[in-house]
Amino acid sequence: MGDFYQNGIITTLHHLADRPTEALEAELCQFARHRPMGLILPCLYSELQTPAMPNILRHLKAVPYLGQIVIGLDRATEDEYREALKHFAQLPQDVKVLWNDGPRLRALDTALQREGLAPREAGKGRNVWYCMGYMLASGQAEAIAMHDCDILTYDRRLLARLIYPVANPAFSYTFCKGYYARVAGGKINGRVSRLLVTPLLRALKRIFGSLDYLEYLDSYRYPLAGEFSFRRDVMTDIRIPSDWGLEIGVLSEMTRNYSNNRLCQVDIADAYDHKHQPLSPEDASRGLSKMSIDITKAVFRKLATQGIVFNQETFRSIKATYFRIALDFVETYRNDAMINGLKLDVHQEEQAVELFARNILEAGQHFLEHPMEAPFIPSWNRVLSAVPDVWSRLLAAVEADMAEHATEPAHG
Repeated sequence: MGDFYQNGIITTLHHLADRPTEALEAELCQFARHRPMGLILPCLYSELQTPAMPNILRHLKAVPYLGQIVIGLDRATEDEYREALKHFAQLPQDVKVLWNDGPRLRALDTALQREGLAPREAGKGRNVWYCMGYMLASGQAEAIAMHDCDILTYDRRLLARLIYPVANPAFSYTFCKGYYARVAGGKINGRVSRLLVTPLLRALKRIFGSLDYLEYLDSYRYPLAGEFSFRRDVMTDIRIPSDWGLEIGVLSEMTRNYSNNRLCQVDIADAYDHKHQPLSPEDASRGLSKMSIDITKAVFRKLATQGIVFNQETFRSIKATYFRIALDFVETYRNDAMINGLKLDVHQEEQAVELFARNILEAGQHFLEHPMEAPFIPSWNRVLSAVPDVWSRLLAAVEADMAEHATEPAHG
């Protein structure tokens, strides 16, 4: 049961009563008559083999208000794509599976690369971008939700609460971010959000003052949540990173394009657990180490667009300020864990803080050495202007892939 306190500069929609999921869904069915709804699922083929996916599919089968589900499938061979189609065929909605590694979508990606319009690297951001393009091309959904495919504690109420703020015609929200307490298995999780993002934002505010952008980001209770919803128009102009800075990049784009009263966050789950990334202190190209660098670069880039000037001395000050604030947060979370009877390993927490502090300097150095880097994928408006038939080609490629592979037997 959440509180009703409104913190920060965006609206928070709390979980104040145990309203039955069926009551929410009945309203959503009414909304769907005038505002059709869809769902984007960025998915790795390996996630089909986890305990999370069967449970997610079981719940989605019972969702009555969704008209369309678009699944972006990464890292799948031809046989694996065929197997994925069998998995998703059980869903009653209009389901489309984008085989991102297939020859048809790769050919389209190559054509966009020649125009300088394709995502520069594989990853979740690229997957989401193509799913958004397909949603725009098909024109079926006006309110769209997105969530990950590794949620072990998934329940269809999560989706209902996530999409409700942008589906309800009485609300003016264009974008909604989900949040939840990252507590599972008797311990507090969510290290990157707790020990990097929040103390980094507080450090930046201490150094640069109370900037609107920093206050905005600090208003989100879980800024790295992979669950959000939005109106269809959002997808036309948004520019997102292709790396681990996706979630921060999306939040940055929303405050650039819309006023704060069009944005909100909603409590979507009492319990939440998903696949955990390794810390990877020995390898900055993997795990939470790479994630922390990408996220930090995304914040620095946004501040630079607002006139903030960085140099090596600035980054040293940010690192030192962050380190002290983050260590204070470790003590705060230790106390929070103790009063709730939860486990928290202070040694591991401080190891994470030490890694994140080093990576703040690493991100700052990268920022200084690559001033012309263009990390964002172009907006679909720009792509459509340069390649007017891109949507018809995307639709045709997906339809051809599904038609060709849905009827063929799997190779044995």
